[in-house]
Amino acid sequence: MTKSDLIRVAVFEGKHIRKIMHLDEWWFSIIDIIEVLTGNDRPRKYWNDLKKKLTLEGYVEVSEKIGQLKMMAPDGKMRLTDCASTETMFRIIQSIPSPKVEPLKQWLAKVGKERLEEIENPELSMERMQALYEKKGYPKEWIDKRMRGIAVRQDLTDEWQDRGAKTSLEYAILTNEIMQGAFDLKVDEYKQVKGLTRENLRDHMTDIELILTMLGEATTTKLHRDRDSRGIEPLKKDAQEGGAVAGSTRRDIEKRSGRPVVTGDNFKRLTSKGQKRIT
Repeated sequence: MTKSDLIRVAVFEGKHIRKIMHLDEWWFSIIDIIEVLTGNDRPRKYWNDLKKKLTLEGYVEVSEKIGQLKMMAPDGKMRLTDCASTETMFRIIQSIPSPKVEPLKQWLAKVGKERLEEIENPELSMERMQALYEKKGYPKEWIDKRMRGIAVRQDLTDEWQDRGAKTSLEYAILTNEIMQGAFDLKVDEYKQVKGLTRENLRDHMTDIELILTMLGEATTTKLHRDRDSRGIEPLKKDAQEGGAVAGSTRRDIEKRSGRPVVTGDNFKRLTSKGQKRIT
Protein backbone atom coordinates (compact mmCIF):
# COMPACT_ATOMS: atom_id res chain seq x y z
CA MET A 1 0.00 0.00 0.00
CA THR A 2 1.02 3.62 -0.39
CA LYS A 3 2.06 5.78 2.52
CA SER A 4 -1.40 7.43 2.43
CA ASP A 5 -3.11 4.03 2.63
CA LEU A 6 -0.92 2.32 5.21
CA ILE A 7 -3.14 0.26 7.45
CA ARG A 8 -2.21 -0.69 10.99
CA VAL A 9 -3.92 -2.31 13.96
CA ALA A 10 -3.35 -0.57 17.28
CA VAL A 11 -4.06 -2.04 20.70
CA PHE A 12 -5.84 -0.31 23.59
CA GLU A 13 -6.33 -2.33 26.77
CA GLY A 14 -5.87 -5.56 24.82
CA LYS A 15 -8.46 -4.64 22.20
CA HIS A 16 -7.63 -4.14 18.53
CA ILE A 17 -8.48 -0.74 17.07
CA ARG A 18 -8.00 -0.47 13.33
CA LYS A 19 -6.35 2.68 12.03
CA ILE A 20 -5.32 3.88 8.58
CA MET A 21 -3.02 6.61 7.34
CA HIS A 22 -5.20 9.03 5.35
CA LEU A 23 -4.35 12.59 4.33
CA ASP A 24 -1.11 12.31 6.32
CA GLU A 25 -2.80 11.58 9.67
CA TRP A 26 -4.22 8.58 11.47
CA TRP A 27 -7.92 7.83 11.04
CA PHE A 28 -9.53 5.31 13.40
CA SER A 29 -12.37 2.84 13.03
CA ILE A 30 -15.28 4.36 14.95
CA ILE A 31 -16.91 0.96 15.44
CA ASP A 32 -13.77 -0.40 17.11
CA ILE A 33 -13.52 2.62 19.44
CA ILE A 34 -17.16 2.29 20.45
CA GLU A 35 -16.78 -1.42 21.15
CA VAL A 36 -13.80 -0.71 23.43
CA LEU A 37 -15.57 2.08 25.31
CA THR A 38 -18.98 0.50 25.72
CA GLY A 39 -18.43 -3.25 25.59
CA ASN A 40 -21.59 -3.28 23.48
CA ASP A 41 -22.02 -6.44 21.40
CA ARG A 42 -23.74 -4.36 18.69
CA PRO A 43 -21.33 -1.44 18.21
CA ARG A 44 -22.59 -0.69 14.70
CA LYS A 45 -26.14 -0.07 15.93
CA TYR A 46 -24.77 1.97 18.85
CA TRP A 47 -22.90 4.16 16.37
CA ASN A 48 -25.95 4.61 14.14
CA ASP A 49 -28.00 5.74 17.14
CA LEU A 50 -25.20 8.04 18.31
CA LYS A 51 -24.94 9.67 14.87
CA LYS A 52 -28.65 10.49 14.97
CA LYS A 53 -28.28 11.88 18.49
CA LEU A 54 -25.36 14.11 17.50
CA THR A 55 -27.28 15.42 14.49
CA LEU A 56 -30.34 16.21 16.61
CA GLU A 57 -28.10 18.06 19.05
CA GLY A 58 -26.82 20.23 16.23
CA TYR A 59 -23.40 18.68 15.76
CA VAL A 60 -23.82 18.29 11.99
CA GLU A 61 -20.12 18.96 11.41
CA VAL A 62 -19.26 15.63 13.06
CA SER A 63 -21.10 13.70 10.34
CA GLU A 64 -19.46 15.83 7.69
CA LYS A 65 -16.03 14.89 9.00
CA ILE A 66 -16.66 11.15 8.96
CA GLY A 67 -14.97 9.27 6.13
CA GLN A 68 -15.67 5.80 4.80
CA LEU A 69 -12.33 4.05 4.33
CA LYS A 70 -11.46 0.46 3.52
CA MET A 71 -10.21 -1.64 6.41
CA MET A 72 -9.77 -5.34 7.04
CA ALA A 73 -13.07 -6.84 8.22
CA PRO A 74 -13.35 -9.92 10.50
CA ASP A 75 -13.87 -12.10 7.40
CA GLY A 76 -10.47 -11.04 6.09
CA LYS A 77 -11.83 -8.85 3.28
CA MET A 78 -11.29 -5.11 2.80
CA ARG A 79 -14.57 -3.32 3.50
CA LEU A 80 -15.64 0.31 3.86
CA THR A 81 -16.13 1.41 7.45
CA ASP A 82 -16.79 4.76 9.15
CA CYS A 83 -13.54 6.38 10.25
CA ALA A 84 -12.59 9.63 11.94
CA SER A 85 -9.43 11.63 12.47
CA THR A 86 -8.06 12.08 15.98
CA GLU A 87 -9.72 15.49 16.34
CA THR A 88 -13.15 14.22 15.26
CA MET A 89 -12.79 11.10 17.36
CA PHE A 90 -12.22 13.24 20.44
CA ARG A 91 -15.60 14.90 19.80
CA ILE A 92 -17.36 11.57 19.32
CA ILE A 93 -16.05 9.95 22.50
CA GLN A 94 -17.14 13.00 24.52
CA SER A 95 -20.71 11.83 23.82
CA ILE A 96 -20.12 8.28 25.05
CA PRO A 97 -20.65 7.73 28.79
CA SER A 98 -17.76 5.49 29.81
CA PRO A 99 -15.06 5.51 32.49
CA LYS A 100 -12.58 4.64 29.73
CA VAL A 101 -13.03 7.95 27.89
CA GLU A 102 -10.12 9.80 29.52
CA PRO A 103 -7.56 6.95 29.13
CA LEU A 104 -8.64 6.55 25.50
CA LYS A 105 -8.22 10.28 24.87
CA GLN A 106 -4.71 10.07 26.28
CA TRP A 107 -4.01 7.04 24.08
CA LEU A 108 -5.25 8.84 20.95
CA ALA A 109 -3.13 11.87 21.78
CA LYS A 110 -0.09 9.63 22.22
CA VAL A 111 -0.68 7.97 18.83
CA GLY A 112 -0.98 11.40 17.18
CA LYS A 113 2.21 12.60 18.82
CA GLU A 114 4.08 9.49 17.66
CA ARG A 115 2.90 10.08 14.10
CA LEU A 116 4.25 13.63 14.10
CA GLU A 117 7.57 12.30 15.40
CA GLU A 118 7.66 9.66 12.67
CA ILE A 119 7.04 12.27 9.96
CA GLU A 120 10.03 14.23 11.22
CA ASN A 121 12.15 11.09 11.67
CA PRO A 122 10.93 8.04 9.62
CA GLU A 123 13.45 5.77 11.38
CA LEU A 124 11.34 6.01 14.53
CA SER A 125 8.52 4.15 12.82
CA MET A 126 10.80 1.23 12.02
CA GLU A 127 12.26 1.24 15.54
CA ARG A 128 8.79 1.12 17.11
CA MET A 129 7.71 -1.66 14.79
CA GLN A 130 10.83 -3.67 15.64
CA ALA A 131 10.17 -3.20 19.36
CA LEU A 132 6.59 -4.43 18.86
CA TYR A 133 7.78 -7.63 17.17
CA GLU A 134 10.28 -8.19 19.98
CA LYS A 135 7.51 -7.90 22.56
CA LYS A 136 5.48 -10.49 20.63
CA GLY A 137 8.36 -12.93 20.93
CA TYR A 138 9.69 -12.99 17.37
CA PRO A 139 13.39 -13.95 17.07
CA LYS A 140 15.86 -11.25 16.06
CA GLU A 141 16.86 -12.99 12.82
CA TRP A 142 13.22 -13.09 11.69
CA ILE A 143 12.64 -9.45 12.70
CA ASP A 144 15.64 -8.35 10.61
CA LYS A 145 14.15 -10.03 7.53
CA ARG A 146 10.69 -8.61 8.25
CA MET A 147 12.09 -5.08 8.56
CA ARG A 148 13.97 -5.49 5.29
CA GLY A 149 10.80 -6.83 3.67
CA ILE A 150 8.87 -3.76 4.79
CA ALA A 151 11.49 -1.50 3.18
CA VAL A 152 11.37 -3.50 -0.07
CA ARG A 153 7.56 -3.35 -0.06
CA GLN A 154 7.55 0.40 0.52
CA ASP A 155 9.99 0.90 -2.35
CA LEU A 156 7.64 -1.08 -4.61
CA THR A 157 4.45 0.72 -3.58
CA ASP A 158 6.13 4.09 -4.08
CA GLU A 159 6.82 3.01 -7.66
CA TRP A 160 3.21 1.89 -8.09
CA GLN A 161 1.94 5.23 -6.88
CA ASP A 162 4.26 7.15 -9.19
CA ARG A 163 3.45 4.93 -12.18
CA GLY A 164 -0.34 5.06 -12.16
CA ALA A 165 -1.69 2.59 -9.59
CA LYS A 166 -3.97 4.66 -7.37
CA THR A 167 -6.62 2.51 -5.68
CA SER A 168 -6.43 -0.16 -2.99
CA LEU A 169 -8.00 -2.59 -5.47
CA GLU A 170 -5.18 -2.00 -7.98
CA TYR A 171 -2.58 -2.53 -5.25
CA ALA A 172 -4.31 -5.78 -4.27
CA ILE A 173 -4.38 -6.97 -7.90
CA LEU A 174 -0.67 -6.27 -8.37
CA THR A 175 0.21 -7.93 -5.06
CA ASN A 176 -1.80 -11.01 -5.98
CA GLU A 177 0.06 -11.27 -9.30
CA ILE A 178 3.39 -11.37 -7.45
CA MET A 179 2.16 -13.85 -4.85
CA GLN A 180 0.55 -16.08 -7.46
CA GLY A 181 3.78 -16.19 -9.42
CA ALA A 182 5.92 -16.79 -6.34
CA PHE A 183 3.76 -19.28 -4.42
CA ASP A 184 0.94 -20.36 -6.79
CA LEU A 185 -1.42 -18.76 -4.26
CA LYS A 186 -3.30 -15.48 -4.02
CA VAL A 187 -3.09 -13.65 -0.69
CA ASP A 188 -6.48 -14.90 0.57
CA GLU A 189 -5.65 -18.48 -0.45
CA TYR A 190 -2.25 -18.22 1.24
CA LYS A 191 -3.90 -17.03 4.48
CA GLN A 192 -6.27 -19.99 4.36
CA VAL A 193 -3.32 -22.39 4.17
CA LYS A 194 -1.91 -20.79 7.33
CA GLY A 195 -5.26 -20.65 9.10
CA LEU A 196 -5.35 -16.84 9.29
CA THR A 197 -8.27 -14.42 9.12
CA ARG A 198 -7.58 -10.78 10.02
CA GLU A 199 -3.88 -11.29 10.74
CA ASN A 200 -1.13 -9.92 8.51
CA LEU A 201 0.09 -12.77 6.30
CA ARG A 202 3.72 -11.64 6.33
CA ASP A 203 3.79 -11.66 10.12
CA HIS A 204 3.25 -15.43 9.88
CA MET A 205 5.69 -16.28 7.11
CA THR A 206 8.79 -18.40 7.68
CA ASP A 207 12.24 -17.03 6.91
CA ILE A 208 12.31 -18.54 3.41
CA GLU A 209 8.78 -17.32 2.62
CA LEU A 210 9.79 -13.78 3.59
CA ILE A 211 12.94 -13.98 1.44
CA LEU A 212 11.02 -15.21 -1.61
CA THR A 213 8.41 -12.49 -1.13
CA MET A 214 11.18 -9.89 -1.06
CA LEU A 215 12.73 -11.42 -4.20
CA GLY A 216 9.43 -11.18 -6.09
CA GLU A 217 8.80 -7.60 -5.01
CA ALA A 218 12.37 -6.38 -5.52
CA THR A 219 12.44 -7.94 -9.00
CA THR A 220 9.12 -6.28 -9.85
CA THR A 221 10.50 -2.90 -8.72
CA LYS A 222 13.58 -3.36 -10.93
CA LEU A 223 11.42 -4.26 -13.94
CA HIS A 224 9.26 -1.14 -13.43
CA ARG A 225 12.34 1.06 -13.39
CA ASP A 226 14.22 -0.65 -16.22
CA ARG A 227 11.16 -0.60 -18.49
CA ASP A 228 9.75 2.70 -17.19
CA SER A 229 6.38 0.92 -16.99
CA ARG A 230 3.31 3.11 -16.59
CA GLY A 231 -0.35 2.21 -16.25
CA ILE A 232 -1.98 -0.79 -14.61
CA GLU A 233 -1.51 -3.29 -17.47
CA PRO A 234 2.28 -2.81 -17.87
CA LEU A 235 2.64 -2.82 -14.07
CA LYS A 236 0.62 -6.02 -13.92
CA LYS A 237 2.89 -7.68 -16.52
CA ASP A 238 5.98 -6.71 -14.48
CA ALA A 239 4.36 -8.08 -11.32
CA GLN A 240 3.65 -11.40 -13.04
CA GLU A 241 7.26 -11.67 -14.19
CA GLY A 242 8.67 -10.57 -10.82
CA GLY A 243 6.58 -13.21 -9.10
CA ALA A 244 7.68 -15.81 -11.64
CA VAL A 245 11.35 -15.18 -10.77
CA ALA A 246 10.60 -15.93 -7.10
CA GLY A 247 8.43 -18.87 -8.12
CA SER A 248 11.28 -20.43 -10.12
CA THR A 249 13.56 -20.10 -7.10
CA ARG A 250 10.91 -21.64 -4.83
CA ARG A 251 10.48 -24.66 -7.10
CA ASP A 252 14.24 -25.16 -7.23
CA ILE A 253 14.40 -25.08 -3.42
CA GLU A 254 11.54 -27.59 -3.18
CA LYS A 255 13.16 -29.90 -5.73
CA ARG A 256 16.47 -29.91 -3.89
CA SER A 257 15.04 -30.15 -0.36
CA GLY A 258 12.17 -32.51 -1.15
CA ARG A 259 9.82 -30.37 0.97
CA PRO A 260 7.28 -27.66 0.14
CA VAL A 261 8.19 -24.07 1.01
CA VAL A 262 4.63 -23.05 1.88
CA THR A 263 3.27 -24.79 4.97
CA GLY A 264 0.55 -24.25 7.53
CA ASP A 265 3.12 -23.10 10.08
CA ASN A 266 2.39 -19.64 11.48
CA PHE A 267 3.60 -17.62 14.44
CA LYS A 268 0.52 -18.36 16.56
CA ARG A 269 0.94 -22.12 16.25
CA LEU A 270 4.69 -22.09 16.73
CA THR A 271 4.52 -20.07 19.93
CA SER A 272 1.61 -22.14 21.25
CA LYS A 273 3.92 -25.15 21.02
CA GLY A 274 6.54 -23.32 23.06
CA GLN A 275 8.76 -22.68 20.05
CA LYS A 276 10.31 -19.27 19.52
CA ARG A 277 11.62 -19.57 15.99
CA ILE A 278 10.05 -19.30 12.53
CA THR A 279 12.39 -20.95 10.03
